[in-house]
Amino acid sequence: MSEAPLLLIEDTPSLQMVYQAVLRGAGHAVESAGNATDGLEAFRRLRPGVVLLDLILPDRDGLDLMEEMLAIAPRTNVIVITANGSIKKAVEAMRAGAHEFLVKPFDDQRFLHAVENARAAHAAPVAADEAPSPRAPLGDFIGNSPAMQEVYARIRSVARSMATVFITGESGTGKELCAQAIHSTSNRASGPFVALNCGAIPADLLESEVFGHLKGSFTGAISDKIGAAAAADGGTLFLDEICEMDLNLQTKLLRFLQTSTIQPVGTSKPRKVNVRILCATNRDPMECVRRGQFREDLYYRLHVVPIHMPPLRERGADVVEIAESLLRRFAEAEQRQFTALSPEVKEIFQRLNWPGNVRQLLNVLWNVVVLNEGPLVTASMLPLDLRQGAAAAPAAVKSLGTLTLDALAGRTLAEIERLVIEDAIQRHNGSVPRAARELDVSPSTIYRKREGWQKAAG
Repeated sequence: MSEAPLLLIEDTPSLQMVYQAVLRGAGHAVESAGNATDGLEAFRRLRPGVVLLDLILPDRDGLDLMEEMLAIAPRTNVIVITANGSIKKAVEAMRAGAHEFLVKPFDDQRFLHAVENARAAHAAPVAADEAPSPRAPLGDFIGNSPAMQEVYARIRSVARSMATVFITGESGTGKELCAQAIHSTSNRASGPFVALNCGAIPADLLESEVFGHLKGSFTGAISDKIGAAAAADGGTLFLDEICEMDLNLQTKLLRFLQTSTIQPVGTSKPRKVNVRILCATNRDPMECVRRGQFREDLYYRLHVVPIHMPPLRERGADVVEIAESLLRRFAEAEQRQFTALSPEVKEIFQRLNWPGNVRQLLNVLWNVVVLNEGPLVTASMLPLDLRQGAAAAPAAVKSLGTLTLDALAGRTLAEIERLVIEDAIQRHNGSVPRAARELDVSPSTIYRKREGWQKAAG
């Protein structure tokens, strides 16, 4: 092979010999080091595209070493190797820029798959003229609010990695759009993107949908079926509503993540696939772990890079930009003359809480376009319940920037709680997780309270 040699940094001589033998047997050139000092010297000399790094080294923390190597050569793909008891350490490494991690013990094929993925990713060309702002909109997303700029930056930073991404957010916030943007920005963009909604498939059929089955393996299996994991081979598998997955299947999914091997229902012959996993939920995954509905080990294996999709009510003027884009699309489809929103409607849209998020906004605008001619969307065209909700939204909460004792005087405890929460969210540029950290509560608590306020207003 003409490629630059791999760099292996492993302090256990026996494992170093085994890894070298496997790599050289597959045709890879490899140079090894037994500690961080020698490893860094070899890295500076070789400038390898791929580094295999044990996180536990005798003279230095492997995570610190990785960060120094990435500072020298940011496009290096680092595969971190760790023991089963140090998965959290490996997750830290992924968040710090590692390409992938392997948990000991792993088989030769899993090892070689990781190396080949890393080499292919490093070899992918980077166009010099493709240098958009890291916070510019991606894919089909619309809007440039501070909350969404953070999302765009996170997508770009993780796209070229093999890291599993765990997307959270309320229903209708665009979690699948986020997954598609990660896929289309990654080195796997030319491969398939397969989405599977774990909450929409009966539990007894979900294993077959994910891993496939052979004809006659169960009642109703009238032909062989390729599961979603095999269909996504070479690309990305997106598991939506992952917290709805049956516990028994969660065990099999964890094994798949560890081995890259699937076993269709009805066969004893496993098959290797090369798939990147993205997943999403509209629930609080840690709360599901606490309730025993989601395996803790699977949570830590999947929750490597979290991305939270902000609700529409936290995206400021984005709601107007999204609404006008949808309006143009629906007007063309329905052959109407709509051109814009009236100033009053823009103000109403920014005041509303939008519990259904973009999906609700889409429904409202389609209703308006179908029942009216245009050219401006006026307040009288909006559904009655939406107008009532806008009228009930308290202006004091919307305009409040900094709380004072005068602002709290004469209010009930419930009103003060709401003012404090909304003030914290505003000061953190619409970020509920940051506000929750400041207030020492769970983000899900804030989401539930805001949903209750919206229902009370409606």
